[in-house]
Amino acid sequence: MATTGLKFAIIGAGSVSFCPATLCDILLSEPIGRVPLSIALMDIDAEALAVSEGFARQAVRQSGRMVNLAATTVLQEALEGADFVITAIEVDRYRYWAMDFHIPRRYGFRQVYGENGGPGGMFHTLRNLPPMLHIARTMQRVCPDAWLLNYTNPEAKLVEAIARLTKVKVVGLCHGEGMGRDQLAQILGMPKDQLATDVVGLNHFGWFARVARADTGEDLYPLLREREAQVDPLAHWDELALPRLMLRTYGLYPYPGANHIGEYLAWGDELLASAKLQFYFDPAQTNPWGGGKTPEFVYGLADHPTDRPLFPAQGQSDRANFLARFTLRPGGMAASGEYGIPIAEAIAFDMPRQIGAVNVPNIGYAPNLPQGMVIELPALADGAGIHPKPCAELPVAVASMIQTQGAIHRLLIEAYEQQSRRKLLQAMLLDPTVSGYQNAVALINEMCDRQAEILPPLYW
Repeated sequence: MATTGLKFAIIGAGSVSFCPATLCDILLSEPIGRVPLSIALMDIDAEALAVSEGFARQAVRQSGRMVNLAATTVLQEALEGADFVITAIEVDRYRYWAMDFHIPRRYGFRQVYGENGGPGGMFHTLRNLPPMLHIARTMQRVCPDAWLLNYTNPEAKLVEAIARLTKVKVVGLCHGEGMGRDQLAQILGMPKDQLATDVVGLNHFGWFARVARADTGEDLYPLLREREAQVDPLAHWDELALPRLMLRTYGLYPYPGANHIGEYLAWGDELLASAKLQFYFDPAQTNPWGGGKTPEFVYGLADHPTDRPLFPAQGQSDRANFLARFTLRPGGMAASGEYGIPIAEAIAFDMPRQIGAVNVPNIGYAPNLPQGMVIELPALADGAGIHPKPCAELPVAVASMIQTQGAIHRLLIEAYEQQSRRKLLQAMLLDPTVSGYQNAVALINEMCDRQAEILPPLYW
């Protein structure tokens, strides 16, 4: 790629999770700082975009760099001339996410979290597929050589749809692998930078195929099993209880934690104490989807302890919390640790770089996972692109769980293409958290009614 200048388009610039972090990573990059730089911010929410632009201009001033910065609500304007397109999009995230969690459970299904897996993850996919495909197809027209670096969930399902239905160069990125490395470091009692790891699997349902000492290559799995057996059974329950049990059962350590892993299991909620707290509300007192307040998002017990004050002090408004996330820290900008900008540096400047985890179609990289399915594994990024690292076969039980999800991916994409509730039903009946035909049909009908304004059209 020519490095006479670079343009980044950040789509979903109102994202509190990824836009500020991405902007800081771009401005802190030494190689990017050596070439003319353009950044285009785009969001369909003009108010959120204005906040993001204000943060960006302040960050640019603090960096001392010359940047051609623009903000627009028009997608094509943002994409024109882009080298890298970074996506992190959602619409009314928590309102719909609360539906994804609660309504499957009303029908007796063991839905956990509702972001990537289970019936909730399917509707999340179908809501985000139309805008993500619109972005990718606009890229094909406006900036066909650009890379799409995606943070939007459900990561694997969306990236697979884009890879199958468009010609865009796309990679999905997530920090779940880093969360798993943090857990390994805690259990092993070692600094994270002393660990060498290889992962393989599905986004939010990944597995450490290798855990070794970075300096000697010594296999650390024997020590991990020994140390795990000594850990308090209740320690960090909501993050570690399920991964620890799966290590004992399957022989490999999964990541990133119970909330995410549990989405793909019929029994995952048994190992998640906060499952009853997630999006809690009293249906006799409020109707969150009929004009009532959206229930509070609860990730886990560590972030939302149950020993809160009985009468808490008045908290910040949602607006104040949003603005706080777009505020530079007193100490200045800091690198986020996300993989997006390191990948962009590697491709733009031919700087070979090992990336811990990317989400790409499986083209012979994982021998007993479905071909074409988007999987998560390490890669080398350089001027020629992204080169995933092949891995050995996964244990049969682990591979079988992922293979089922691969079939669900295909059926969801077909449901979207064919506008078919029947294909969606086929996907749902494969899912391990779904336990009944009639309730699956009823769930599909209710969710298609409740989310009709944002779902693509689907018919029986």
